[in-house]
Amino acid sequence: MDTGQTNVHRQNGVALWRQIADRIRASIANGDYDATGKVPPEFTLAAQFGVNRHTVRSALAALAQEGIVRSVQGRGTLIERKERLNFPITRRTRFSEGIGDQAREKEGLLLHSAQEPASTDLSARLRLPEGAPVIRLETLRKADHRPVSRSTTWFPAERFGGIEEAYSKSGSITVAFRMLGLSDYLRVSTEVTATHADGADLVDLQLSPGAIILVARALNTDTEGVPVQYAVSRFPADMVQFTIEN
Repeated sequence: MDTGQTNVHRQNGVALWRQIADRIRASIANGDYDATGKVPPEFTLAAQFGVNRHTVRSALAALAQEGIVRSVQGRGTLIERKERLNFPITRRTRFSEGIGDQAREKEGLLLHSAQEPASTDLSARLRLPEGAPVIRLETLRKADHRPVSRSTTWFPAERFGGIEEAYSKSGSITVAFRMLGLSDYLRVSTEVTATHADGADLVDLQLSPGAIILVARALNTDTEGVPVQYAVSRFPADMVQFTIEN
């Protein structure tokens, strides 16, 4: 294991148990415990991180709530879920096609919609006049009934009026576009960062405090290069990995 990840900081504003949960989560993702299929005993982790066993227990409890580990009497703390969904990012990135046969059931839910004026940043991305009307969708996507992404997406309102109803009926951006006359669209940029889950993530993605999420900011255009969609999507880092395909 990378011992550089064992340091925890008592005065950085992040609870010790949360820091330890992050490091155990990262070690699981890196395959550090694959040989045993379980995390080290509490006393080993306590010594490794320089904390008491109660703090380690709190970290493991949080990971158990996320479904990452499971405590079994007499066997220790087993790693429950290691395989991630692989989500390819291509010129034609599509959620359902990207997940493919990795999940039997795929579902898209509309949580909220609104029409609002485009901010300075959003107008630049969508190439609209500042303050031009855009439609914002808040959506949740599931694979085999597990939440795998929460997205905020904006569309030019003049071109895509009614997209909220189209998405609500279809559960698919691609199908909603098609219903409104756009048969094809292209991914022109994707920016991916990592951060801690916020309050809405914890609820909608069913995570525990301290969970890490991947944030993908994506811009799509039509085949003529005109922007049609800007989206900020949030994925549980232990469930999804991205593959960049040319």
